[in-house]
Amino acid sequence: MRGSIFFRGLAMFIIFIAHMPANRWFDYIPARFGFSSAAELFVFCSGLASAFAFGHSFLRHGFLTGTRRILFRLWQVYWAHIGLALVLMAVSIAAHRITGIDYPEKLGLNWFFTHAEDGLFKLVTLRFTPSFLDILPMYLVLLAMVPGVMALARLSPSLVLIALPALWLVVQVTGLNLPGGQMPGQSWFFNPFAWQLVFFTGFSFGMGWLKAPVLKKGMVFWLCVAFLIASVPVNFWGFTEAWPVLGEVHARLIGETGKTNLGLLLYLHFLGSAYVVLTLVERYRAELGSIWPVILVGQQALAAFMASIILAWLGGMVLDGVGRGMAATALLNLAGCAGLILTAFIAQTYKDVAKQACPTTTSKAF
Repeated sequence: MRGSIFFRGLAMFIIFIAHMPANRWFDYIPARFGFSSAAELFVFCSGLASAFAFGHSFLRHGFLTGTRRILFRLWQVYWAHIGLALVLMAVSIAAHRITGIDYPEKLGLNWFFTHAEDGLFKLVTLRFTPSFLDILPMYLVLLAMVPGVMALARLSPSLVLIALPALWLVVQVTGLNLPGGQMPGQSWFFNPFAWQLVFFTGFSFGMGWLKAPVLKKGMVFWLCVAFLIASVPVNFWGFTEAWPVLGEVHARLIGETGKTNLGLLLYLHFLGSAYVVLTLVERYRAELGSIWPVILVGQQALAAFMASIILAWLGGMVLDGVGRGMAATALLNLAGCAGLILTAFIAQTYKDVAKQACPTTTSKAF
C-alpha cells in the first residue's frame, strides 16, 4: 500500500510538470518516451487505494455503509472540481486584465463566456470542462461505478474481471462516451468507460481478485523491457522530429482517440512499465516509503492535484512574462513542486486535527 502511495505522489509531480504550458521539462517526462503517461499511473494507484479505502468497507460493514461512503466522497470530489474550475476562471480573467494576454481563450473558455447561461448549467452537470480539468470528472464516474462492481463481485469476482474488459471493448467498437469538452458536440477527453479498465485493474489487485505477479528478472521481465525499448523511437520527440515517418507510425498505432479511449498499447505499455519498475525497485521498497515528501503528496492526492493545476497555470503565466529560459523554467518547476509538498503538509495537518477530534475518521482514496 505504501508503495502505491509513493508512485501516486510521484505521478502528482509529473502531472504538475505536464500541465505547465510550454514547459521545457515536459519534453523529458516518462510519457515522452512511451505510450502511457502519469495519467495511467495515477488512475491505477487511485483504483488500488480505493480498494482499501472503500472496497473493503463493503466487505466489513455491508453494502449500504460502503455505498454511503462512496456517495460522501463523490460529494467532496464534485465540489472540489467545481471550485477548481471557478478558481482557474477567476485567475485567467484577472491575468487577462493585467497582462492583456487572452488566458480565458487558452483555457478553452470562449464558448462558456459567450453562452453563460447554458455554460454554467453544463459546468455543474459536467458537460463543460475547461482545459486541464478532465481527470476529476472521470474519477467521479469511476468512483460511482464501485457499488455496481461490488454488487457484481458478490455473485463472483470473475464476473467483474469479464464485465469490465467487455465494457472497454464496447468503447473501442462503438466509441461510447459522455458529452463534454469546451463546447457542444465534444466528448470527455478521458473516457471513463474506457479508463475504468486501468482503475479497476488496480482495484482488483487491492481486493485480491487479481493475484500480484511474481517480481523477478525472468522471461516476462525481459519481454517487457524489449517492448518498452521498442516504444521509444515512435514516441520520443528526438526521434520523431528527426524522422517524421516515426511520428506517422505513432499516429497510426494510437489513432485519433487512442488517449481518450485508452488504446490497447497505452494499457499494455503501462502494465509493462509497472512490472519493470516494480521489479527493479523491489529490494528498495522500504526506502521508497521513507521518502516523505513524495509519500505526503501521495497521501493527500486530491489537495495536491488541485494545487498542481493552479500552480501549473500560474507558472505558465509567470514564464510568459519573464521568458522561458533554462533558469526561469527550473525555478518555476522546483517552486511548483515545493508548493505541492506544502499543500500536502497543510492538508495532512488539518486531517490530523480532525482525527484527534474524531478518531473514527478514515483515509480517502483520492
